[in-house]
Amino acid sequence: MACFGPLRPPPPDLDYRTEAPALIRDFLTYHRTIQGHSLKTVDEYYLDMRTFFRFMKLQKGLVPRDTDFEAIAIDDVDLDLARSVTLTDVYAFMDYLDRDRSLSAPTRARKVATIRSFYKYLTNKAKLITENPMQDLDSPRLKKALPRYLTLEQSIQLLESVDEPNRARDYCILTLFLNCGMRISELVALDLTDIRQDQLRVLGKGNKERVLYLNDACRQALDDWLEERESSASTDPNALFITRRHGRMTKDAVHYMVKQRLKKAGLDSSLYSSHKLRHTAATLMLQNGVDVRTLQEVLGHDNLNTTQIYTHVESDDLRLAAKANPLGAVHRKKGPDSSKNAKK
Repeated sequence: MACFGPLRPPPPDLDYRTEAPALIRDFLTYHRTIQGHSLKTVDEYYLDMRTFFRFMKLQKGLVPRDTDFEAIAIDDVDLDLARSVTLTDVYAFMDYLDRDRSLSAPTRARKVATIRSFYKYLTNKAKLITENPMQDLDSPRLKKALPRYLTLEQSIQLLESVDEPNRARDYCILTLFLNCGMRISELVALDLTDIRQDQLRVLGKGNKERVLYLNDACRQALDDWLEERESSASTDPNALFITRRHGRMTKDAVHYMVKQRLKKAGLDSSLYSSHKLRHTAATLMLQNGVDVRTLQEVLGHDNLNTTQIYTHVESDDLRLAAKANPLGAVHRKKGPDSSKNAKK
């Protein structure tokens, strides 16, 4: 198999509506308009499909083997080519991504998910093929890593260390992260009108709306920030969280703020992030009596399996369960001359 250079980043003016062939464009339009996926997600799907069919054209000898990978056009990709792809072809593609691109297992798994979704669309929605050739497509085995999170003491330490400038705003953001477990994309999208007494309307993945209930700490932090927010000019009068100069806070701005606040609190900012604060909220709720299905609703997970990773974190209940086993007090009996051996 030929080796190709590293993939270059996509151009900033990437637009699948003009670049993708009809077969792929219709698939992406379906995800954008019907499934409600974000433009960023659909763009990632397009890049996955472009890489996949570039490889397939090489794999099936439709372009010379020495063709520059990035120069392979996919505007001629049609149903015949899509129908000709086998599981063996896809596994060769996975091997290529692993060996030649050195892509991680999670990245390869995402591309497998895109391919699966594409063929499911062709079979079940577009009705262009009668049998799904990717029905039994396996995904790369992923290492199940436990989520990293702050302890209760570290969370309090972080909140108590918040000082000026922007104390009210940053304290409010951290409080919402640690109490509500929202995603950073959800937080920066919040508008003033999303606050309804003790409720917060959140727009999650796939444009799915959910309501989060605010405890006293969140309500107080919001009140303090809103009082300051009223006297702050902004280019975005609707945004809940703003900067002093640029209107609505961006994800990058929030990421940077969280890192700086972690450092100020004496916590390792290389280990924690805004997403780890979401993990923290989930872990603390679960450890303090919230059941998994309720937590699923709070976090906005579509699949319960995604939420269940938090059931494997260390907890006092698990430690007590281990101690409660009656065999925990049974020790190996020492032999008759074990004491002699010990003296030697």
